[in-house]
Amino acid sequence: MIDQAPVLIIVIPLIFALLTPVVGLWRKSLCYFWILTALALSAAFSVTVFVKVLNTGTIHYNLGGWTPPWGIEYVIDHLNALMLVVVSAIALLTAVYSRKSIEKEFPNKKTAFYTVFLLQATGFLGIVITGDMFNLYVFLEISSLAGYALIAIGEDGALFAAFKYIIIGTIGASFYLIGVGYIYIMTGSLNMADIAALLQQVNNTSVIHIAFAFILAGLIIKMALFPMYIWMPDAYTKAPSASSALIAPLMTKISAYILVRVIFTIFKPEFITANLPVTKIMLWLGFAAIIYGAIMSIAQTDFKRMLCFIIVAEIGYIVGGIGLFNPTAIKGAILHILNDAVMTAGLFFIAGIVKYKTGFHNLTDFKDLFKKMPVTMGAFVIIALSVIGVPPTCGFFSKWYLIKGAIIGNAWPFAAALLFSSLVNVVLFFRIFEIGYGFDHGHDSGGHEELGSGSLISEAPATMLLPSMLVSLIIIFTGIYNQTIITNIIEHVTPNL
Repeated sequence: MIDQAPVLIIVIPLIFALLTPVVGLWRKSLCYFWILTALALSAAFSVTVFVKVLNTGTIHYNLGGWTPPWGIEYVIDHLNALMLVVVSAIALLTAVYSRKSIEKEFPNKKTAFYTVFLLQATGFLGIVITGDMFNLYVFLEISSLAGYALIAIGEDGALFAAFKYIIIGTIGASFYLIGVGYIYIMTGSLNMADIAALLQQVNNTSVIHIAFAFILAGLIIKMALFPMYIWMPDAYTKAPSASSALIAPLMTKISAYILVRVIFTIFKPEFITANLPVTKIMLWLGFAAIIYGAIMSIAQTDFKRMLCFIIVAEIGYIVGGIGLFNPTAIKGAILHILNDAVMTAGLFFIAGIVKYKTGFHNLTDFKDLFKKMPVTMGAFVIIALSVIGVPPTCGFFSKWYLIKGAIIGNAWPFAAALLFSSLVNVVLFFRIFEIGYGFDHGHDSGGHEELGSGSLISEAPATMLLPSMLVSLIIIFTGIYNQTIITNIIEHVTPNL
């Protein structure tokens, strides 16, 4: 069974998704445990594959016995082995977390929600594991369609947010598909490794340049890089708590992973530096994203919307780090994909808890929460300090590599932007700490119901609290062992530039 682990990572959640409506018809309450089983098995096989890659190197799995380039191939190297663990772990933690929020937000739609939830996880995992460019598009669409549905069932305004996401997301997917079509015309192949070899003969043609431009434009839209972020704030803010906790950490980071894969595995660094000013464009887009995201986040009064603009800035970190195009910065960018996925999941877990306990997710709803939910807010403090970049949390170390890479590349504006963003994050989160401790007398509750007015302690439910605590622990341990992650995983996929 271990030999079949790569395909079981995908097949298990897919089959369980197809059977979830049947389980729901029989007994709706079992759907929760049904998806936990599916995602736990997928996570277990992801860890198995990850360990095997660390011990033996890259894994090649041919679907149906068809050898590439004619058949679809799953290729797992150090980078996507790590991504598989990250995606499956966040999906599993979010599934655990979802129980109480789903019961409160839409109890009559649990079966439908969990069906689409599994399809979303299947799409994410498929994007990461595949070694075929068209197969990647198929999984990208599975995850996108599932995401549209998960967002549309949210609070007032969610339908319009989902519709806007559909329009812009479809444009992004179409750009990617057009680029893949041009590549197929020129190479006759869809297998990533085969394309990488064949492109050496046609790299200097205008068709390949156009193909790369279309793929890059599609990914910029999908990862919500400034200025193509406009679909994201409404979508993630209006989505149900469990939906945003799954989609927000993973959709943009997986798109960033695809960008890394396209640049360094398919087109190769030589193509990027010899033909197009891509690195400069990425660097300045990253710079603009950091500045804009930081400024917009400080203007928000809705906590989830504030997190969306923090994501805009964090994507700027990653894209700008890749644009610096030196090994130190690229290590920082890849490490930040991992770190930011975990941090964002934790922040949206906290947002969902606040929504569950107060009915809203405004900054004022944090009033006195340190007294009433000390464990939850303790986890929040650790996550927030990581976003700020305080050692020994993981956020510090990826920022350190990015700043060091910016100094090596003499990109002083980008280094300054990173520092500016960190300072803004200090203001953002310490403002929430002040409200949470009850020191901010300038804010009232806006007419919202006070949390736990009859009792001193009113913690989050265990199923919501446990994932939040685990994320905070992961943040600390990932920070402490950051050098181990870089040495044993990231250095294997960092190009020699």
